This record gives sequence, structure tokens and C-alpha cells, in this order.
Amino acid sequence: MKVLIAGGAGYIGSTVASACLDRGITPVVLDSLVTGRREFAEGRAFYEGDIADGPLVDRIFAEHPEIGAVVHCAALIVVPDSVTDPIGYYRANVAKSLEFTGHLLRNGCHRLVFSSSASIYRAGEDLTVDEGSAIEPLSPYARTKAVCEGMFADIAAGTPLRVLSLRYFNPVGADPQLRTGLQLPRPSHALGQMILAGEEGRPFRITGTDYPTRDGSGLRDYVHVWDLAAAHLAALDAFDGLFTDGTRSTAINLGTGTGTTVRELLAAYNEVSDRPIEAVEAERRPGDSAGARTRGDRAERLLGWRARLPLTDGIRHSLRWAAARPTVLDERS
Repeated sequence: MKVLIAGGAGYIGSTVASACLDRGITPVVLDSLVTGRREFAEGRAFYEGDIADGPLVDRIFAEHPEIGAVVHCAALIVVPDSVTDPIGYYRANVAKSLEFTGHLLRNGCHRLVFSSSASIYRAGEDLTVDEGSAIEPLSPYARTKAVCEGMFADIAAGTPLRVLSLRYFNPVGADPQLRTGLQLPRPSHALGQMILAGEEGRPFRITGTDYPTRDGSGLRDYVHVWDLAAAHLAALDAFDGLFTDGTRSTAINLGTGTGTTVRELLAAYNEVSDRPIEAVEAERRPGDSAGARTRGDRAERLLGWRARLPLTDGIRHSLRWAAARPTVLDERS
């Protein structure tokens, strides 16, 4: 079996590709390399280009007719950037996804696993959500994910397409074998900023300390990226069985169910790292929210999946990847 992974040279897409290889599934990678890395596609069937490029998608299917499903990870994902460049984010995440879907249908591919986000939810007072929670995205990035889910559902209702949206919580860590990891040299998320602070010998900035959480800092459900990769394999295995009742599109949360505040993440980081760091308080970033954690067991019931790797492994693997990154990636590019 072959699987087309759009955005397969990015952080999550490349990790999913590694998990596929380990399982004996052949990943076919399509990536524009706007944020992805060529090194993550080495030794893999790779096509450099845009998901909206119809002739390129046609060529991929002509050369790999065994492709049975698509994992769509291609997107811009930085929340503050989406606030300052909403047009760019809607063009990349929504308009191009619409074109991509048309290309898939034209080539007879009707199984789509979509990388969505838990940031589309409005969390309850206890900062928990399940798949039935209200959809109320607070940033242009999150709204592009919600718009795509609705768009895919509409398309699935009138075509042979079936869509499984996997709503990620907060990925951390790296491939334990260090084949791939976070490709950005200066990541914007909390753990990446902690690692940078440790490397540069400066305090870590806690952005937002007045959230309705137990210590005032934002709360996140941190899930190891290798667990996320395993969830994609489970989704591919279970895909057809999810739609036997006539359903054409559905969504599943992927998280641990455990909420960790930024201050708690910092404490865990300092336990694992040999370079503990101090913290300073700062204002919220544009588009940020208090956060949420998942509740319920839908992923386990439908996919047979649950997160297994602890947060400390996510931190430890992130630190190992940060040290290995200069030997894996060309820092000049």
C-alpha cells in the first residue's frame, strides 16, 4: 500500500512518513518546501510542488497508482503570523486545500485524513473539550482549520470523498530515532522557546499569566509527535470501518487528556534538562487562548489508539533533536 502525504517534509508529515515506513507502508511525499525540509524526504518518493498544482498531482497518481489514501498535513501553522497575514493563511490553508480535493477526486482517491487542530474549539469552564464541543476558533489559523473541515464535509456529502479530521492538540518531541523533528530553527511554541532559552542562556518568557487556569499560565494538552504518527497509522487501518453507517465525514481528537500549564511545563523541562532556566512574565501573544485538553475516549473506541509516551519523553526527545538538528539539516538553507 502507498499513502500520499501532503506536507510530508514538515514536522508531523515527515514523522508520519517514518511511521509508515516502519509499518511497511510506502509514503509518497508532496511538499512545496515553504516550511518543509528536503532532508526529511531523502530516500522517499518525493515531489516538490504545491498541493494546488493539478498536473503535478495527476503525475503523482499516474506514477503511483497504488496510492490508497491521502494524509493532508500541508498548512501554515503559526498563530501570530496568521493574525498579521490572514490572506496568506486563507490562501495556503483553505483555497489550496479546495483545489487539492478536486485533484484527488479527479484521480479517484476518496480517502482523506486531514490534519486539523483542537484550537478550533471553544473550551468549557473546565478547559476540556470533546468532539461535540462548540466550534469557536480564536485566530485566523484556527479558523482556516474549521473552514476546511466544513468545506470537506460539504464536498464529501456530494461526492465519493470520505474525510477523517484528526484534531491535534499540542505536538511535542521528535521521532525517537531522530530521523525527523521540528524543522524550524526558532520555533514559536512554549517548549521550543524553552530549549532556545537554555541554549542562549536567557530566561524563558511566559506569555500570558492571567488566564483562568490553576496558576494563570496557559494550559495545553501536550501529545508526543510519535504518538500522533501512530494515530495516523491507526486511522488508515480503521478508515473504511468508520463510514459503514453512511457517514461521509467525521472528526477525532488526538490528545492525552492531561492538561499541563506553561509553568508546569517549565518545571518538567527543568527536571529533564541539564541546563535549567528561569522565567519572566510577559503579555499574551496575538491569537493565543487559555487552551484546553481533550476528554472522552473516541480515539480509543474508534481507532484503538491512546497516547502512550509521557511528557518527559517529549521534552527529552525534543532536547535530543535540538542537539542533533545541525547534523541532520543544512543550517544554511
